[in-house]
Amino acid sequence: MMNSPLDPVATARLAEAGKVFTSDLTVDEFVLLETAGFEPLGLVMGTSVYHIGWQPQRRQQSEELGVLTGAMYTARENAMSRMQAEADSLQADGIVGVRLQWRRHGASPEHIEFIAVGTAVRFVAQPGRFRRPDGHAFSSHLSGQDMYKLARTGYAPVAFVLGNCVYHVAAQGFVQTLGQMGRNIEMPQWTQAYYDAREIAMSRMQAEAERDRATGVVGVTFEASEWIWGEHTMEFYVSGTAVRRVGEPNPVTPDPVLGF
Repeated sequence: MMNSPLDPVATARLAEAGKVFTSDLTVDEFVLLETAGFEPLGLVMGTSVYHIGWQPQRRQQSEELGVLTGAMYTARENAMSRMQAEADSLQADGIVGVRLQWRRHGASPEHIEFIAVGTAVRFVAQPGRFRRPDGHAFSSHLSGQDMYKLARTGYAPVAFVLGNCVYHVAAQGFVQTLGQMGRNIEMPQWTQAYYDAREIAMSRMQAEAERDRATGVVGVTFEASEWIWGEHTMEFYVSGTAVRRVGEPNPVTPDPVLGF
């Protein structure tokens, strides 16, 4: 992830973080993270309003649409890096409960906004212990409960990683459409297009994890969206939390609950 300078508008708010912390953690998450040794420092966020450029498309060709892929990827990265800058300014060990959301912005469908939000935390006993190998605060979309269990197994989050691919699916010809009428039959161009888009997105997420020297990615989620580009164009998006081992496991032992 690229490093962004701290936005001047956020400086005044973050300067007050030492007085009263802000957090979007639930009460359960707050208690569990405190039990695991983390204290919240403040709510951190980043945003990016982005204009999507024009992308030529070939109707009969299945292919990635590089202009659209780049726009979606860059807008997400802008929002994430600005959130990261806020956490680093607080000298946080990490950001937990990261949410990356989008919305259409203004009247034009070509304008979108990505918003990244999370809670910056610090490891009380040894500040800095859980930071990434490059010295920056980790980022994770895991819940407080999952963070607690992850720490007990000897792993630590490294970074919220993602991959995406905007892909155009070739339109089938009239003869092929006619041959499918009334029949159970696979539509090969659609099958292959979705498979290709998934593989491209997954490989990009994995490359981010490798770049950040993680050993795995947990909590992976994915979605396919049609967005605004027409019936033969879709985006495949995948994300998760990259992790690395930092200690020996101390697994959670469940206690039996007996009803009377």
